[in-house]
Amino acid sequence: MKVFEGGVTAPQGFQAAGLAAGIKKENTKDMAMIYSIVPCKAAGTFTTNVVKAAPVKWDQKIVAEEPFAQAVVCNSGIANACTGEEGYGYCRQTAAVAGEALHIPAEAVLVASTGVIGKQLPMDILAQGVKDMVPLLSPSRKAGSLAAQSILTTDTVKKEIAVEVEIGGQKVTIGGMCKGSGMIHPNMCTMLSFIMTDVEISKELLQEALSDSVKDTYNMISVDGDTSTNDTVLLMANGLACNLEIKEKNQDYETFKEALDYVNTYLAKAIAGDGEGATALFEVRVTGAQSKEQAVTLSKSIVTSSLTKAAIYGHDANWGRILCAMGYSGAQFDPEQVDLFFESSAGRIQIIENGVAVDYSEDEATRILSEKAVTAIADVKMGDASATAWGCDLTYDYIKINADYRS
Repeated sequence: MKVFEGGVTAPQGFQAAGLAAGIKKENTKDMAMIYSIVPCKAAGTFTTNVVKAAPVKWDQKIVAEEPFAQAVVCNSGIANACTGEEGYGYCRQTAAVAGEALHIPAEAVLVASTGVIGKQLPMDILAQGVKDMVPLLSPSRKAGSLAAQSILTTDTVKKEIAVEVEIGGQKVTIGGMCKGSGMIHPNMCTMLSFIMTDVEISKELLQEALSDSVKDTYNMISVDGDTSTNDTVLLMANGLACNLEIKEKNQDYETFKEALDYVNTYLAKAIAGDGEGATALFEVRVTGAQSKEQAVTLSKSIVTSSLTKAAIYGHDANWGRILCAMGYSGAQFDPEQVDLFFESSAGRIQIIENGVAVDYSEDEATRILSEKAVTAIADVKMGDASATAWGCDLTYDYIKINADYRS
């Protein structure tokens, strides 16, 4: 697998654009478009929140009912959530404007929004933004990067990646971009992820690959315990790699799935590490579990614990908080069998053995926990299953950012 700098324009046939339409203040970039020169098979996964934003409902319908998709229009600044029939109508209008400008059916346009909940979209600004982006569409790396920048809200950095693999003797590329920093919690988050590929694959297997991949990537991250109204992951495949169509779970499927998992894992970790106010990526690995479900439950409980996250911010090896989070997770285990380690680029240290603290150096533990990415490993010694979750530390700045979010 070849990993390289790139995003949604890396696969053949995809173009992108981004600009400041005027939805946000101070000429901040706030609209992005992705377009394929040929129709695509589309797959998607969406928020589990009962309160679903209008774009989520629109995209669910398109992915489930329409034969193809060909474009994505995304705005940042306003979430178009809790906006009723009017908000859903704006999705329809956005798709219609984009469809006319791109000469494709409105039903081939997916839409996404992120930002403040409860406000209606300024459709005159949005429609003009759509029209202005069409002439700017380009397959260039710069255009893809600009689109990735234009979907951000409280994110501090744009998030994109591209990989290349060989399938059936043909080079196949997957490129993706995402946004997410706050209101992040399994299952998925205020997280938008757009993944484009030139692979030829059946719609059914495309959806299955995405749904399976999301379980171990985006659904294993948490910043603040809040599941958003707008979570959307879209995967579009235009088939321009000209590989023999993947119609069954053979080696070609496994190669594609491995590459897709790599892209989604990278983007998921980028979201977790860029949590609002965060100073460190916090990874939790649970090993020796009796089942995957047990490992997932335990790792998520640790990574979402506010007390544990605060300890990571303080570079404090406060292992009692980790055992506590494991204990209220609902998963059954023997606390007197647990081994716990911390590791980072500065080294690895064992903190407890069989549920009891070992004679470790607090100074060394602090040094290890002072890196930009730190990992806690909990071995419950019950089997061979494991799971990994990602989050971030909890800082003073998280409160500041969210206290001022609408200002």
